[in-house]
Amino acid sequence: MATIRDVDLPAPFAWQGDHVAIELPGGSALFTTRRGGVSQGPYASLNLGRLTADEPAAVERNRELLAQALRIPRAQIAQGLQVHETVVRRVCLQPDPDAEPTPADGQATALADVAPLVLTADCLPVALIACGAVAMVHAGWRGLAGGVLEEGVRALRELGADGHVAAAIGPGAGRCCYQVGDDVRAAFARYGDGVLDGDRIDLKAIARKKLKAAGVGEVHDAGLCTICSDPSLFFSYRRDGVTGRQAGVAWRS
Repeated sequence: MATIRDVDLPAPFAWQGDHVAIELPGGSALFTTRRGGVSQGPYASLNLGRLTADEPAAVERNRELLAQALRIPRAQIAQGLQVHETVVRRVCLQPDPDAEPTPADGQATALADVAPLVLTADCLPVALIACGAVAMVHAGWRGLAGGVLEEGVRALRELGADGHVAAAIGPGAGRCCYQVGDDVRAAFARYGDGVLDGDRIDLKAIARKKLKAAGVGEVHDAGLCTICSDPSLFFSYRRDGVTGRQAGVAWRS
């Protein structure tokens, strides 16, 4: 099992306990690993996915542990039902923890006491941070192709964020491992050899290009592939099939 000290992170990312953290002007983000929870078997140990076949009580305890690590009440975490599309929900009221989740692959808010969250297990968690608003976006290949990142930037602007926008790409499938079929290659053919390599594709390079084109001033990549990193670090659907979910969370500072 790899130790946290074995894994170098590019600045300004840093390890915060078992998790990957970044602070940017206007806000912060945390990308969890699979460590530090109570789940067992293929979901060991910090599985945050309620829609997995994990024990519900274990998932709820893991979510409590995450809230404690963030030092915020669980009720202030905003999450949607992710459907691999491009909706980014504007969260303008305190989340209702008892409400059915709204289908959305991103959450954005200008509220200082709400933390947008997405779950991943190879798709990219992307934090968008500006002075005045933050967002967290779930970006798989369908979302990237459809414009979910651009919609995330648009959401920040609509919520009143002005000036510089920064992005942080958390752990996700890397070019080293992400094999795709002709349909995915066709969706990104216009990007050429810079993102296509035989049957592999670089989702993170696509995300960087799209973010820059949307006006994001700086893009940081944690440089971590969920598929080929030590299996004790991250959940990976591509690698394991039956697996849990880690989280990306952002909040204003």
